[in-house]
Amino acid sequence: MEIHALRERGWKISAIARHVGRDRKTVRSYLAGERVPGVRAVSVPDALAPFEEYIRARFVDDHTIWATALFDEVVELGYPLSYVSFARQIRLKKLRPHCEACSGVRGRDTIEIDHPPGEEIQWDWFERRRAPWGGTAYVLLGTLPHSGRIRGVISESMDQPHLIEGMDRVLRRLGGTARNWRVDRLATVIVPGSRDVQPSFAPVAKHYGVVIEPCPPRRGNRKGSVESSVRYVTGRWWKTMTATTIEEAQRSLDRFCSQPAEARVRPVPASALAAVREATARGEISRPLGPAVTAEGRLWRPTVRQLADAEPLLDLPAAPFPAIVEATAPVRDNATVAFRGNCYSTPPGLAGIPLTLRYRLGTGTLEVHSPAGALLVTHRLAPAGAGAVVRTPEHRAALERAVLSAFTMASPCDRKGNSPPGPAALAAAAKLLGPEGNDVVVDLAAYQAIAEGAGR
Repeated sequence: MEIHALRERGWKISAIARHVGRDRKTVRSYLAGERVPGVRAVSVPDALAPFEEYIRARFVDDHTIWATALFDEVVELGYPLSYVSFARQIRLKKLRPHCEACSGVRGRDTIEIDHPPGEEIQWDWFERRRAPWGGTAYVLLGTLPHSGRIRGVISESMDQPHLIEGMDRVLRRLGGTARNWRVDRLATVIVPGSRDVQPSFAPVAKHYGVVIEPCPPRRGNRKGSVESSVRYVTGRWWKTMTATTIEEAQRSLDRFCSQPAEARVRPVPASALAAVREATARGEISRPLGPAVTAEGRLWRPTVRQLADAEPLLDLPAAPFPAIVEATAPVRDNATVAFRGNCYSTPPGLAGIPLTLRYRLGTGTLEVHSPAGALLVTHRLAPAGAGAVVRTPEHRAALERAVLSAFTMASPCDRKGNSPPGPAALAAAAKLLGPEGNDVVVDLAAYQAIAEGAGR
């Protein structure tokens, strides 16, 4: 715009060119409107221009068509350039129509959702392959969106019994439950394609006295608090975790959620400001940073722990929902199966056979079943990760008999001696070879008689 202003003042083109440090022809082109600032002049013809009508028509037919498939079509029509140039021109010209349903939350206006204290808890899984203890780690997180408090449980699977067990363990760590449970479209909770709760999960909600609230379809940001918690936990805890067993990892996750995650500073929602003031006045929460509103009029920013401690939660039932958790484990050489950091005995003689382990929540017992479904033994559960070996007296006695019966005082066999085939082996070999395999025996007397008769 400077050269236009200078031209209006009566400057000549040569003087303007010297002033701005550009060629006279360039200045003349801008003054004549032949060039636009910030837009480079194209020196070659637009290769896509002849095909734009066809491309727009194809996008009307199907706006989700792959660019690679469309590229194959225009190549047959004579498009001369590469796929990279083709995709770049489509992107720059914005030929593909915008679809609001397909774009998700990108480019949309967003707003913070005000969560009243104790109103909602949000649930979500995240999984990480190649866990240090082998296999895949499944971590269930529960987040209170009002305060931001996080608790998590590491599980062996994401099926419904493990989900119910994980939810109960998370709630016990939180000290209560919110009124509503916000979940995404988990097939173990919500009937796919609907907002209906799974018939097998409805008793769980009744047991804890809560309401299941599914997220709207393709609107995962409705549970943005737990999504943020997943990013926070994976970045701050999982990437630097040093545990080598699932039990050590669980203890590490508990420490992280109760210490660094609780020290985060949170803004106070306007709706919660009055509640914070009342709790502070009653002395229910400490206020090391001063009152809720400082003398300068700035809002007090409490920690996650301070907000969560004042958040009202519903009491939990005395026992968890009696779901049955199943796992499969092979029998070891010492006639035991491993379950959550402990070993439980089995009858001897089953080494290497996979057995089914069943644990009903709230009972404290572990049932060991054969592959055919027969109950082999019932054990009292040991604390997870204790490294205990739980063995019944009957199994101990049977295993001792099996071990002692296989024990011998004889010296080992000589593995380096000479052992030619014996009579039995030679006889068996002769039967296999038949007449053709017999040794040829030459009678010299008979040979002499034949020779003398031929000489006469």
